Amino acid sequence: MADKLTVDQRVLAKLAEFDARFTELEQQMNDPAIAGDPNKIVAVAKEHGKLSGPAQAFRQYTALDRQLVDAQEMIDDDQTDPEMRQMAQEEIESLTSQRDQVLNDAKAKLVMSDDAGIDSVIMEIRSGTGGDEASLFVADLYGMYSRYIEKQNWKLEPMSFSSTELGGFREVIFSVKGKGVWQALGYEGGGHRVQRVPETEAQGRIHTSAATVAVLPEPEEIDIQISPDDVIEHVARSSGPGGQSVNKLNSAIKLEHIPTGITVSMQDEKSQHKNRAKAWRILRSRVYELEETKRREERSSARKTMIGSGDRSQRIRTYNFPQNRMTDHRINLSLYNLDKIIMGEMEELIQALVEYDKQLRLENL
Repeated sequence: MADKLTVDQRVLAKLAEFDARFTELEQQMNDPAIAGDPNKIVAVAKEHGKLSGPAQAFRQYTALDRQLVDAQEMIDDDQTDPEMRQMAQEEIESLTSQRDQVLNDAKAKLVMSDDAGIDSVIMEIRSGTGGDEASLFVADLYGMYSRYIEKQNWKLEPMSFSSTELGGFREVIFSVKGKGVWQALGYEGGGHRVQRVPETEAQGRIHTSAATVAVLPEPEEIDIQISPDDVIEHVARSSGPGGQSVNKLNSAIKLEHIPTGITVSMQDEKSQHKNRAKAWRILRSRVYELEETKRREERSSARKTMIGSGDRSQRIRTYNFPQNRMTDHRINLSLYNLDKIIMGEMEELIQALVEYDKQLRLENL
């Protein structure tokens, strides 16, 4: 019981901090000096929106707590008649239940708030072992995510595709925008394995192939600053199949971030400007993810989520087509509706991952 109380007290202290900061941000938004500066007001409004939920939860909790104190005072008052005392007792039971529910909801929002606030990601899918079959698996994964994204009414923007002759992809890069995209898709990072009989397999043998998925939060420019002096830009002519020039302009862009060694190449667009813009978006996301990974590693082990780091070398999931089974190895979940999952019906899987992660974070508070 003592541990529970300690956790609740810490949560309430954190919610009180958020409420104070929320009030401070409200005052800043009414400050003409800030309201008149586009960069400042965007940053303030973004933080204000992120803290709205925790702040409202804290205010609801404190309001219920005050009502509980008033009801208890009525019970403790010798002048209160028995009927009023009975009503106050019933009210205490109802208010206590409401207050506990508000606190539980607030704890859940508190541990997931950072994830819920990220509404833009860049996803990268690459073929691994398995040759042509691995490339076809990349196409299947892209189709699965595309259909799920469409069902959520999010916006998908293709960024880079490297196709194969059989209709697969060696690499696919695309961005996704919409409320809650990171909270839903952030668990997809890692190694994905497929077991099935390829169409070209005459003996009916099951082959195992692999693909890797990376999910990178896409930061806004106000979230991460990369100095142009730290980036070397290479310009070249885009090339198509067989080395043929796609156009006569030098439109292919390669960015090299000197401090981290991260490089990004982009040649999908005929416009050098569009290639440069896409390359910078991917570069910002990769540098941001690298910095976030370092920050996560610096935290105590008790604060880390144990559901998986998104490391591409970590095998997270197996898709077994002969058995129509999808297994997520991190939470030991097997679902026997792979045909529907591949068609984008990922809700049950994603909800299970979110709930598992939420419980771990609550336990680690």
